[in-house]
Amino acid sequence: MIDLFSDPAVWASLLTLTVLEIILGVDNVIFISIATSKLPPEHRARARIIGLGGALVLRIALLASIAWIVGLTEPFLTVRSFALSWRDLLLLTGGLFLIWKASNEIFREVEGASAAPHSTPPSAKSAFGAVVLQIIILDIVFSFDSVLTAVGIADDLPVMITAVIIAILVMMIAANPIGQFVEDHPSTKMLALAFLVMVGVALVADGLHHHFERAFIYAAMTLSGCVEALNLWRAKRLAHASAPPNAL
Repeated sequence: MIDLFSDPAVWASLLTLTVLEIILGVDNVIFISIATSKLPPEHRARARIIGLGGALVLRIALLASIAWIVGLTEPFLTVRSFALSWRDLLLLTGGLFLIWKASNEIFREVEGASAAPHSTPPSAKSAFGAVVLQIIILDIVFSFDSVLTAVGIADDLPVMITAVIIAILVMMIAANPIGQFVEDHPSTKMLALAFLVMVGVALVADGLHHHFERAFIYAAMTLSGCVEALNLWRAKRLAHASAPPNAL
């Protein structure tokens, strides 16, 4: 193990893989932040830790089963010229679930409380369980994508596991501030939901063998995020300028 990490090439692959894992985990953190926003404030941090902890366990377990993972990329059904593998089915299911979940949240944000005037609010325990279940479902999809990336970048299992652990720890630290920021700024929540819809579409496209680079999605969302940051800054300056002198 010590000899392995004495190789500069190993450190280079570890750094590259860690950065990629963090980037790939952004959509996971955003989904967890939005999903847990429906819970009481005192339960949100625990749900985020459980969600990201589950992601860590799943990714390490999948990394330890690399041979099985490779087997999931082999087609089990062929319809005309389209070959469907378990990986494709997983991406299709996860992508459709993400599109449905994000679209449903967008509908709720737009319609407000009038969307379901006669619905009975679930108990705190059942709501917590439902949120954790949703997080686990998406953890499976995102973890599979993460593991395939790890296998393509690094050759050594200890390096892959180390990169995944570092990335998850970074996401655990960032989850609460991101969740609080999204909760405090409704417009950024809508932007995050739109981002999740785009990620869901990308997952469905991958499942249908029409891959397009995630970099285009991240670039578009980065630009949108910068514009939103300017809008928030402008709104803050206007509010500060219009406030009475004794309120400053």
